[in-house]
Amino acid sequence: MPDPTDYETRRLAKIAKNQALLAELDIKPLAPPERKRGAQDSTGTAVAKRRKALKDTVTAPSRTSARIASAPAKPNYTDDVDIKAVALPRSAGRTSSKGGKGKLGSVVKQEIESEPLAPTKDVDAIRTGWTDWEPAAPEPVRDAQGVFRFEGWEAFAPNKSPEEMLREGVFGGSYFRPLRSKKLGIVVEGDWQELPESWNSGLSVERYLTNPNYDAEINKFHVSCGQSIEEWEAAGWISHEHDVRGWFQWYCRFFLGRRCEDDERQVSRWKKCVGETGRWRRVLMKQYGRAGVRQVQDDGESDPEEEEDGQKKGISPVVSQTCFHWGFEVRQPDLDRWWEEGT
Repeated sequence: MPDPTDYETRRLAKIAKNQALLAELDIKPLAPPERKRGAQDSTGTAVAKRRKALKDTVTAPSRTSARIASAPAKPNYTDDVDIKAVALPRSAGRTSSKGGKGKLGSVVKQEIESEPLAPTKDVDAIRTGWTDWEPAAPEPVRDAQGVFRFEGWEAFAPNKSPEEMLREGVFGGSYFRPLRSKKLGIVVEGDWQELPESWNSGLSVERYLTNPNYDAEINKFHVSCGQSIEEWEAAGWISHEHDVRGWFQWYCRFFLGRRCEDDERQVSRWKKCVGETGRWRRVLMKQYGRAGVRQVQDDGESDPEEEEDGQKKGISPVVSQTCFHWGFEVRQPDLDRWWEEGT
C-alpha cells in the first residue's frame, strides 16, 4: 500500500517547482481590472448603459410553431379605425347625465385635419364677414329616405337638420355659450340670434343653446362626447374668417344658403366622418351588424328603451352621439342597405 505521506511530499515539491518556473519567466497571474463608477469600455460606451441596453433587448425566438403559424387569423372588427377614449379638458364645465357636476366623461376624438388654419384679416373685418352675406343657394330638399339634398353638393347628404339637432340637445346645449377666442382676442356671444326664430321656438335658449355647462342629460344619447370649441381652435380646425365656432355653425349657415371658400373643406371633413364610407359611420354600422339589429326607430325621436337595449348589445352611445354631432343618425334605409351589402 502506497505511503500517503510520500504522495503529499511529491505534490508540494511539484508546486514549488512550478512557482520557481513562473518567477524565472516573470509571468504574473491575470486578474480582471477593477471598474470604477462611470467607467467606459474600449468603444467609449459607458458600461452601465451597455449592460442596461443588453438587458432590455428582447430576442425573438428562432423557432416557431407550424401549427400556430398555419392557424387562421382572428377577425378584427375595428381594423379601419382606432377608437380611443380620452380625458376631455374644456373651459366650460360638464353636467353628468345624473344631473350633477362631476368628473369629465370619456369621449371620442373625432376631428380630421391636415394643416392648421389661421386668420388672415383683421378682427373687425372678420366680425363683419360673419353676418355680411346673402343666401346664394336655396335651402335643401329632404328626400323620401329623410336625407337632405343640397343643390350642387351631391356628396353632402346629412339626415339631420340644424334645427333638429338643436332640439335634441346637440353639444350638451353649450354650443352657443359665450366663447373667448384666443386667436382673435375677443369674446363671442349672442351670435345664436342670427338663427331663424323657428329653430328655437319653444326651446329654453339658456339650456339648449347658451348653457355654460355641457349637459349630457339633454344630449340625444345622454353621453358627454366630443371636444370643446377651445380645443378645436387650439388644434387649428377653426376658419375664423368664416365660422368662429366651427363645424356646426358652418352647417347652420350652409343650410340657410350661404356659400363660401370653406365649403369644400367642411364637406370633406363630413365625408371622412359620416359620409358613405366615413370612419365613424362605418364603426357604428358594424356595431349594429355585430349586435344583429335589423330594425331601428327612424322618426327622429329618442327612445330610452331602444337606446338601453342597443347599449346592452354593444352599440356605443358615444359613437352614436359622435355621428349625431355631424348630422347623421342611423335610419332604417341605412340599416337595410348595410344588411344587404355588408358595407
